[in-house]
Amino acid sequence: MAAVADSSRKVLIVDPDAATRREVRAACEQDGYQVLEADGAGDALRQVEQSHPSLVLLEVTLPDGAGFDVCRELRKVDPAVPVIMMSARSEEIDVVVALEIGADDYVGKPLRLRELVARMTAHLRRTRLESAEAMRSRLEFRDLVIDVNERRTYKSGKEVELTHTEFDLLTFLASNAGKVLSREKILNSIWGYEYPIETRVIDVHIRNLRRKIESQPSHPYYILAVPGIGYRFTNARPA
Repeated sequence: MAAVADSSRKVLIVDPDAATRREVRAACEQDGYQVLEADGAGDALRQVEQSHPSLVLLEVTLPDGAGFDVCRELRKVDPAVPVIMMSARSEEIDVVVALEIGADDYVGKPLRLRELVARMTAHLRRTRLESAEAMRSRLEFRDLVIDVNERRTYKSGKEVELTHTEFDLLTFLASNAGKVLSREKILNSIWGYEYPIETRVIDVHIRNLRRKIESQPSHPYYILAVPGIGYRFTNARPA
């Protein structure tokens, strides 16, 4: 028996293949999602503006434009909505491009529906790290300031534009400054689901963050790699 649809869990499925949309719709509705569908880029952007979905599942290859371009436009319309890109293409360059333009996650086809729904649910329930009860409202490190409540980041006094996932990841690392954090710990805290994620998804987000907050991304000061384990954020505070 399908769960009752919850309007706060509204997913937009963007895929030109009707059979894929039917399969994903059935799995989502079984889990209580309200489902919208689009078969192309134009329809997807119209539905985002009109219906404000809670999450978007976005195919990379669309008949009237690239899914990557749609993701860029989505980020202008709604910077906070989680975007999970889908594709039969699993080359690293596709994953890298998707994450660099603002996607929160990337899943390969053929889809594993139970895993997909678990990832969707985790993105929606992911604990937002802006709570003042969980940490200080401002995290300050040398020339980097993270305003947790306002979800804004500044480097040398200039605001740095971060995606929603990048901000959550940076705040999690910075709030645990000095601690070595395994990829599994980062996965559970930021992505929030139990299924294994490909290492490159985390690593690409880290690389994007370094480009935005490090003076020398190839020789990072803030986000340091711990070989074989994960990452550590500097614990050096302003003088």
